[in-house]
Amino acid sequence: MIESLTALSEKSGLPPGSLIHIGDVRETVTQMTVIDYCSENIKEHKIQSLDEILKYKDSDTVTWVIIEGLTNVDIVEQIGTMFDIHQLVLEDILNTHQRPKFEEYDDHLFIVLKCLLPENDQFSVTYEQISLLVLKNFVFAFKEKKDELFHPIIQRIRTSSGRLRNLQADYLTYTILDTIVDQNFILIDSLDEAITSLEDILLTSDPVNNTLNTIQKLKREIISIRKHVSPVRELISAMLRSESPLIDEKTHIYLRDVSDHAIRVSESIESYREILTGLLDIYISSISNKMNETMKFLTVFASIFIPLTFLAGIYGMNFEYMPELKWKWAYPALWAVFIILPIILLIYFRRKKWL
Repeated sequence: MIESLTALSEKSGLPPGSLIHIGDVRETVTQMTVIDYCSENIKEHKIQSLDEILKYKDSDTVTWVIIEGLTNVDIVEQIGTMFDIHQLVLEDILNTHQRPKFEEYDDHLFIVLKCLLPENDQFSVTYEQISLLVLKNFVFAFKEKKDELFHPIIQRIRTSSGRLRNLQADYLTYTILDTIVDQNFILIDSLDEAITSLEDILLTSDPVNNTLNTIQKLKREIISIRKHVSPVRELISAMLRSESPLIDEKTHIYLRDVSDHAIRVSESIESYREILTGLLDIYISSISNKMNETMKFLTVFASIFIPLTFLAGIYGMNFEYMPELKWKWAYPALWAVFIILPIILLIYFRRKKWL
């Protein structure tokens, strides 16, 4: 966070399009992987210099370049120079606080969205920004860190000879989007478990301060998740409306499937947000009921002892002419009143169901 604020302060006053990495440093070393494939062949290797991808520039094969780690600004700048990418797009790639969006240019498309994954036993979410540059036969994927997010896609390219190997870069883009959106279902399952556990605690035991902290933490996480998940529907809709030749009409049916998944995730998040609001109301009601029970007990206790205190106060006064002082059975009679009166009051409160 301190590094993000430092980068923002350094960028202040600079002209639009200035290339500075903004965000947490997830990887200090940038790693680049090239996967070039067609229906017959596949080449996969790591590269040290971007000059190594120039040989694929005029090829008819699909070339997927995965860049993990965004601290090396020169790499992003070189890609912009090689493929004539707009400077504002490069700026957005390096700024990891982007809202999910789709932008269309003459010869390339720019897509940015967040990958959300649960972590740890206590429910919390990690966010990773994924930026995609889509050209005629190239797809650049910019990631903040090294992980196994794209491994299933890479494995499909290695072993499959189906649509992924035979179709163009737009289908690879769909596959990447589908993988990222489907990761949200893992998050939904984790969220469902956390909320179900919280419901059981609220309904089967007395609420404690830790319960309220858990509810508030989940609400904050859901607000953050919603901020990153909801715009994905707009992103896919914009791609479906696009008339760019880089998106084949045959790919639309697959993009609509991603849109359906995004809608399901968004609706689930909304329903969980409403459930948490209900759980918060249940918690407040439980606390109020517990306080009411305590006040009822104290009221009953006071009601029993108020008349006894009254009698004790009367006979504690120092008056000489109190006729009861001379009675032989005055003391036992007073104790009889002290004993019988609470019993009568207890029976009365029981019948009224106050105890």
